[in-house]
Amino acid sequence: MIKKFTAVYKKCGKWYTGWIAEVPGANTQGKTLQETKENLKEALMLILETNKTLAKEL
Repeated sequence: MIKKFTAVYKKCGKWYTGWIAEVPGANTQGKTLQETKENLKEALMLILETNKTLAKEL
């Protein structure tokens, strides 16, 4: 199943920040927009994996 999320990016000085609007805590930063996109993808995957694991423990 493919899910779509809303990624938001903002340039702050020399850095970029990024976050997923639908997932609290899914945020990151990077020196380039590409680095920020890669970091955000990794952060989202880790959060989703963790949530899945925690749900199985219930």
